[in-house]
Amino acid sequence: MPTVAVLEQVIDEARQYIGQGKVANYIPALAQIDPNKIGIAVCHVDGTVIGAGDYQEAFSIQSISKVLSLTLALQESSDADKEVWTRVGKNQSGNAFNSLVQVEMEHGIPRNPFINAGALVVCDFLTTKLKNPHQKMLQMVRDLSLNDAIEYDQEVAQSEYEHSARNAAIAYLMKSFGNFHNDVPSVLKNYFSYCALKMSCVDLAKTFVYLANEGQCLNAIPFAQPQRTRRINSLLATSGLYDGAGEFAFRVGMPGKSGVGGGIIGIVPKKFSICVWSPELDEFGNSLPGLVALESFVQKLGYSVY
Repeated sequence: MPTVAVLEQVIDEARQYIGQGKVANYIPALAQIDPNKIGIAVCHVDGTVIGAGDYQEAFSIQSISKVLSLTLALQESSDADKEVWTRVGKNQSGNAFNSLVQVEMEHGIPRNPFINAGALVVCDFLTTKLKNPHQKMLQMVRDLSLNDAIEYDQEVAQSEYEHSARNAAIAYLMKSFGNFHNDVPSVLKNYFSYCALKMSCVDLAKTFVYLANEGQCLNAIPFAQPQRTRRINSLLATSGLYDGAGEFAFRVGMPGKSGVGGGIIGIVPKKFSICVWSPELDEFGNSLPGLVALESFVQKLGYSVY
């Protein structure tokens, strides 16, 4: 198990890279975040949690929520192969995470659930399946993290909705191919609410320990089937960091998912989940200091899964 001292060393090394990336500015509410923030937290499968830096400060999780919405969809599906995986693929995109071109070329079937098109299809499925997908997601996250204080950041959600033309275009394009069934604005509002979940590194590390512990969450209750968590981890390994997934596998070597809010979660099966946060992004939309921190962490402790 890593120590607080090691996490502090990792943070100190990564802090030197602050200033070399850019905070997401296409979402006005995110552009206001202090770029000097950086934190890291680890949650062991036995429930032990440690952290360093700004690890208790909540931030907008953004696309990290796509792992949660996929998990919820698989939980709610009676036949995932038929209901989910016929509508969204399992392969890397090779294009921008908000690309319209690929959706057009592939007849409305997104490459994977971690690009915007795929996550929108997953949210569309949840809208069909659940009476209140907005509340269901929030309660699931609170249960997994053992934190009933977690909320949606309404300012961020509204900011994203007001600048949602491209995501709306993606949804309507998929609708034209018959792969989107509900009212587009309603689905978008849920999608942006999920992205606007406000959580800390501790919250996220605790939430995602089920992926490290074969589906068992912190309260020792089986949450997901072991086979399902292995499959989610495999998708995280290939597609979790957009077009930076290969670089992440090379430098860090664990299943992971990033968000433009600056968070990155990582999974070391049967050991722990980890979350790092720093708002400045690289050219792929991944936290630049966060990647440095995770690379340093792996180099010091040897926790690559490869």
